[in-house]
Amino acid sequence: MHPVLRALVERDGGVVTRRVVVQVVPAWVLTHAHRVGQLRRVLPGVYVDAALIIPTTSTVSVAPASSASTSSASGSAASGSATAGSFASGSSTSGSLAAVDLCTSAAARAASAADSAGVAGHTAVSAAASRCASVTFGRAAPGAVAGVGAVGPDGDEAFRLLDVTRRHRAALAWADGRAALGSVTALAVWGVRGQPDGEPVRLDVRAGCGLRSRSHLVVHRRDDLSLAPPGVLIRRGLTVVRLERALVDAWPLLPPQDRPAPVIKAVNDRLTTPERIASALTAVPRLTGRAGLSTLLDRLAGGCRSPLEIWGHDHVFTGAGMPVFRRQARIVVGRRTIYLDVYAERERVDFELDGATTHGDPREREIDLRRDALLATVGILVVRFARHRLLHEPDAVRREVHAILTSRRAGMSVGRDTAFPPP
Repeated sequence: MHPVLRALVERDGGVVTRRVVVQVVPAWVLTHAHRVGQLRRVLPGVYVDAALIIPTTSTVSVAPASSASTSSASGSAASGSATAGSFASGSSTSGSLAAVDLCTSAAARAASAADSAGVAGHTAVSAAASRCASVTFGRAAPGAVAGVGAVGPDGDEAFRLLDVTRRHRAALAWADGRAALGSVTALAVWGVRGQPDGEPVRLDVRAGCGLRSRSHLVVHRRDDLSLAPPGVLIRRGLTVVRLERALVDAWPLLPPQDRPAPVIKAVNDRLTTPERIASALTAVPRLTGRAGLSTLLDRLAGGCRSPLEIWGHDHVFTGAGMPVFRRQARIVVGRRTIYLDVYAERERVDFELDGATTHGDPREREIDLRRDALLATVGILVVRFARHRLLHEPDAVRREVHAILTSRRAGMSVGRDTAFPPP
């Protein structure tokens, strides 16, 4: 690859645009790199290093080309062409993968010769690449470059085969300052949700910008979008909408069972607050599932920090006979700060809701025991309920909570537990 073009590609993480390239090198340099398979066009005017695209067996193809040759071809290009040509005649299914490898190797040797030979080498490369015969697994790749001997997919198919981060970079490069990553795509950049490989990249744009949705890329038009801070921010080198707006916009796009997790994680990681998300929600009055998001924000504002705690709030620790509990109450014992899941302050009882993921580990169990013993030194009784009981026996758990609180009140009325001041 031309050294200046290579420097541009490496500088931008394997992604480069035609607009940037033609400012520093002639356009034929980019055309040549694309023709010989060093770069792949993934979106209009956007190219990536071909090494970043790993085609599946159903997307590898070598398109046929004219058999024209030139007397100015270098020895390296000629030898590469001969090698590829030896496989072009009558390759079997079992030898197809080897043919693809050799065609790729031939193109690489020809490209190296071209870098040394300049324009003449460029002509030689085209001739060498044209001798790679068609080698296809299953079907030709959609958008494959015809007539140039390129190996691998181009266009939308190449975009799909990029890793998530480079799809984000390529989409923003295509938008050229007219968009920001939004909704579920922005959540991946903010680190509160992973983006599955098959999920399209989503861009937020201003109405009338001229960008249109494509395969594997969805354009969302917003009249209220500002492409300057604080409307958008730069995170991990990518332009993204604010986290609060991304959480709101992503809510109706996710399956109902997956909606709470990113919101809970964002709050638990202290990236935002329930109040800030609620403020962003006011800007989208017709959001699908709005009531569910509002309820979740109310629970988070009340101190719930996990789906299990929200379940406990709704089905166990509210209703007739229940006191006003403090959730995630902060208690300092000596040099240690402890947060209590559901704390009955008057009765000095901490109800812990133990999920199956962490509290089943023996090491976590030991940590819990030490914590409970420390709280006992200041007169706080710890009662633990497992996830299975909370979900499947909520009425029984409610009765036990009532009985425990009643017992503690009775003990306090006859003078027990008075030796312990409030922590």
